Amino acid sequence: MSDAGKSSRSPHKSVKTKPIRPNKPATNASPDQSQQKKTTSRDSDDSEDEQPESAPLPRSHTPGHLASKSINHRRRKPSDLSIRQRSQSASQVASNSGSSTYVASLPSISNGADPPAESEESEKKQPSASRTTSSRGSRKTLTASATARQTTKITRPPRGQHVPFPPLPDAESAPDVEPAPASGMYWSKAFVSGSPHSNLRAHTTTLIGSNIYIFGGCDARTCFNTVYVLDADAFYWSAPHVVGEIPMALRAMTCTAVGKKLVVFGGGDGPAYYNDVYVLDTLNFRWTKPRILGDKIPSKRRAHTACLYKNGIYVFGGGDGVRALNDIWRLDVSDPTKMIWKLISGPENAVSSSGTETRPKARGYHTANMVGSKLIIFGGSDGRECFDDVWIYDIETHAWTSVNMPMTYRRLSHTATIVGSYLFVLGGHDGDEYCNDVLLLNLVTMTWDKRKVYGKPPSGRGYHGTVLHDSRLLVVGGLDDDEVFGDVFILELAVHAYYSQISHFTIEV
Repeated sequence: MSDAGKSSRSPHKSVKTKPIRPNKPATNASPDQSQQKKTTSRDSDDSEDEQPESAPLPRSHTPGHLASKSINHRRRKPSDLSIRQRSQSASQVASNSGSSTYVASLPSISNGADPPAESEESEKKQPSASRTTSSRGSRKTLTASATARQTTKITRPPRGQHVPFPPLPDAESAPDVEPAPASGMYWSKAFVSGSPHSNLRAHTTTLIGSNIYIFGGCDARTCFNTVYVLDADAFYWSAPHVVGEIPMALRAMTCTAVGKKLVVFGGGDGPAYYNDVYVLDTLNFRWTKPRILGDKIPSKRRAHTACLYKNGIYVFGGGDGVRALNDIWRLDVSDPTKMIWKLISGPENAVSSSGTETRPKARGYHTANMVGSKLIIFGGSDGRECFDDVWIYDIETHAWTSVNMPMTYRRLSHTATIVGSYLFVLGGHDGDEYCNDVLLLNLVTMTWDKRKVYGKPPSGRGYHGTVLHDSRLLVVGGLDDDEVFGDVFILELAVHAYYSQISHFTIEV
């Protein structure tokens, strides 16, 4: 899907890498694990607010309950190295060890990842010389103990061979693509290398620095709790070795960057829904589960959205397995070890007694973006209807406002990325089919604009991930009617990249 014409517009750095050896096959798999069958049915994400007056959407576009059975029903100093170096090193260690840590089953979670108190006491009683001599051995013992007590396994596909950087395509055999002006936006397929990774949908895609962190999601058969890192400059994949209190396999959760940490909330798999909070430190790749203070927590959900504003993550909507939701919760993340939930806006009826809509209808698979104190909600579905509306919630005044537009577009499972004063909407489903067009919402005039894009676009898809880096929008994975993708596409913004320089504007609605 790439061509020689693109390579001149999107130069890539070449990176020297060490080959990553594949894992030896695990020999101690349990009978339950060996009997797991592949399932070809794609799960759907799912709300069941069924009403007879309109035809329901296909199950794959609904945020509530899934009636079918689950597709995964069992359940030197580091600071001196770059993130990608640590990731590659850890991947090589995991591959060479032939460990059976990566298995398909998901036993119950154990919170015991800390070293035993007895070991600390006995070490204190040792003479100083003895303590120094045995420090290396005790470290190994503690690591083995922590690994044994950690019962949540990483669910990932079998490791394959290291992917070398692909050669540039031959100009004669490359697809015939229309020439593009220098000022035009341009699609191209990224040349990637590094650690093998699975095809993914309903995963999270979060940018910190120049690294894209991909967590969880599903392929056509099962869900994962794997962390991948994609270097957005070199397009190099790595699968770092993670430790700590690892989340269960998830899809349709949210992942929010708070400094150098990633905060994951909610998600689920099949009929299972969760409302747990996990934190991944991207400096040492350790998962922790913060202590939640207070007794108020949001209901279990997936297909929701989460945005950061003033040390608080604002969660809106989603589905809880029975119905779609339209409540807003705030998670205080000023302390990554202890957090507290607060209900900001309850799950109220969207229509007042006079018949006017006062807030968005309950929904999932929408998008949410934060501009100043304004939360912008677009699209989504309640399981019956694919929405085309835009709503603004002012966090300071706690007021909802509906945006009236002369032209609208229905979308769910799309992505929406802020580029200056514009919202770039890519892909998604319009209620009839998957799309691959690019929509721009002008946040000053609150009008939609559809721009011509050159190059060879990705196939229509939803449930993908998009980030903005270096004047490009990078699209990772996704799903269409027939296939789950593992590719990476680049949308060169060209002259539209200057939008990102627009930082002072207000949303007046």
